[in-house]
Amino acid sequence: MKRFKLTEDWTATVVGWLIILLIVCQFKPTWPSFAWPDAEILLNKVIALDNVGHSLIVFGFMFCLALIAGLFSGKRWIAVVYSFPVVFFLTLIAMVVGGNKFLKTWGFETVIFSLLLGLFISNIFTLPKWLKDSLSSELFVKIGLVLLGTNVLFGDLLEAGALGLIQSCVVVFVVWNFCFWLCRKMKIDKEMALMLSSAVSICGVSAAVATAGAIKGDKKKLSYVVSLVMVVAVPMIIILPVLAKLMGLSEPMAGAWIGGTIDTTGAVAATGAIYGDVALQTSTIVKFSQNVLLGVAAFAISIYWSYTKKEGVEEEKPGLKVIWLRFPKFVLGFVAASLIFSFAVSPEVVKETTPILKNIQGMWFALAFTSIGLETDFRSLLTSENRRSTYAFIGAQTFNVFFTLLMAWLLFSGILTAAVSFTAVLCIGQNRSDNPVRVSAAEEPVKIMALGDSITDGYFGTDGYRKYFYHNMTE
Repeated sequence: MKRFKLTEDWTATVVGWLIILLIVCQFKPTWPSFAWPDAEILLNKVIALDNVGHSLIVFGFMFCLALIAGLFSGKRWIAVVYSFPVVFFLTLIAMVVGGNKFLKTWGFETVIFSLLLGLFISNIFTLPKWLKDSLSSELFVKIGLVLLGTNVLFGDLLEAGALGLIQSCVVVFVVWNFCFWLCRKMKIDKEMALMLSSAVSICGVSAAVATAGAIKGDKKKLSYVVSLVMVVAVPMIIILPVLAKLMGLSEPMAGAWIGGTIDTTGAVAATGAIYGDVALQTSTIVKFSQNVLLGVAAFAISIYWSYTKKEGVEEEKPGLKVIWLRFPKFVLGFVAASLIFSFAVSPEVVKETTPILKNIQGMWFALAFTSIGLETDFRSLLTSENRRSTYAFIGAQTFNVFFTLLMAWLLFSGILTAAVSFTAVLCIGQNRSDNPVRVSAAEEPVKIMALGDSITDGYFGTDGYRKYFYHNMTE
């Protein structure tokens, strides 16, 4: 009897949707707290007995799902039993470190600590073969991306406001294409170019992960891009508010600039808060608009990659069948989750379920980056290709800073809207002068009601206007 087996993409889709259904049906674990501003909270809350108990419940929940995913994808169940607890508890350490308020304020997300911890262990100690062979970083990433669809809601685009949405669409399109062009000019391979372009133009880590999943990208390249995003975001938290103050930018304009240039959402919030409450609100709106565009970008990149990548010596463009075979099927799970949570699920259910789904999604991403770190030889990151990638990323980010500043000035200073309004008035006036309104005798005459005086007040004195108005109208 042939053993039942799904591809990795379909496994991620099935497991992702199984998680969504469980959460919607109220079968969800109590999520542990990882946030701690000081040592007292760390000792009395994060590593307290009840919080440790919540962590063990989450481990049981995630372990069962990892076991199901392993069986569906054809892995030996015993390999999952041995390897998953190791990866989970290393990830748990990284999540506790990443929960520090100071580190979060500076934009360091949990995944960077997962990656660094995995890199440290794999490059200092020799990992057993059974652990290396059983790591499932790509599968974990894809499950997380299916869950990410529940947080990419089309309704949020409308709430983001017209100006924020216009800026996001223009900036993402222009900066993405500039970065991709720059990468190709610097002879960076197309795979790395796609990941860098998405990271610098859309929303940093999430965009890089989504792109890597869509094109089945190299995990070592992805880990390098994630590191770049995090490192470059730190100085920008300090520099952008200072530059905005020196240029005398208003809070909405500064917020739009900050939200469009800094790649991680946490760093955007921290930087906006430094400048002011209005800047915080505007920067969050702009960044959120870019986050929503991630779904559109991931789908487009999937189609592009399926159509353009070459296998062997194939010269002709592939047909629909080949495109379908190459297309990453988990993207369909992502898009389906986004559409259903946007249009089919009630707002009350969305509001109740998205926080826990976002936590579970973050856990899968963190597990994936711990696995990537455990799989990666640090020396392989220090290549000439990666040095060129660093220069390309910094160059694209510099262009992003100046171009987004221009867009924020045009949209949030009122200059562009005033110019559009003035042009519209001129067009309307010209149209009316070219096509004056003519009233035929057969039509009902126009009736004018004057406002300001009562019916009689001022008629017999000199302080009203009604009698003069009447005589002027009847002359």
